[in-house]
Amino acid sequence: MTDLPVTSLTRVRRLPQYQVTDRAALYDILDGSLAATLAIVRDDRPIALPVGIGRDGDDVLIHGSTGSDFFRRIAAGAPVCLTVTHLLGLKYARSLFDSSMRYRCAVVHGVASVVPPEEKEAALLALSEHLMPGRAQEVRAMTGRELAATLVLRLPLTEASVKDNADSEVEEDGDGEDRGVWAGELPLRVTAGEPITSPQTAAGTPVPASIRRNQTATSGGTA
Repeated sequence: MTDLPVTSLTRVRRLPQYQVTDRAALYDILDGSLAATLAIVRDDRPIALPVGIGRDGDDVLIHGSTGSDFFRRIAAGAPVCLTVTHLLGLKYARSLFDSSMRYRCAVVHGVASVVPPEEKEAALLALSEHLMPGRAQEVRAMTGRELAATLVLRLPLTEASVKDNADSEVEEDGDGEDRGVWAGELPLRVTAGEPITSPQTAAGTPVPASIRRNQTATSGGTA
């Protein structure tokens, strides 16, 4: 597994000591997230939208409507920037200036390609398996009309950066700050709640096993 190359786009300039070039760290951040922010420049203005993601080897899978101008521009070759952040906690220093956050983040630059029709269903199933593991086996198959209305994109992980300050210190010895002021960290996490059954669901229908498994797996995770 090769390290992530450091380029003019991927070099971390602010606190560069927290840049990580281990590709496994990039995979871990992407695999631990259900969503990302995807950005392009449209008509000379930046635009960023939240998207669901799933990694397939050295690509990130993204899907959207074939009727979306945003996704059509990406399909046509507009350069994109995709960002994923895991917020781990708030760092309470003895001054607002030195207070900060603990996080792990990944930024991917590139041009996405359109998944061809013969590979689209498999790509959507791979994306579904990341977002809702096991759910595909519990519901009906996708229809041809649904497949035709969905655009699936692959974004290669060839130019990406990772920044990880999870182990950074809240304060430094000998900084001259008043030790009588509380300092420390407030850890943050995302926890799955109890499933809420749709009111149109037949009475007595049990919550499927895939949702219970996903509930357990998601509890205690980070965003």
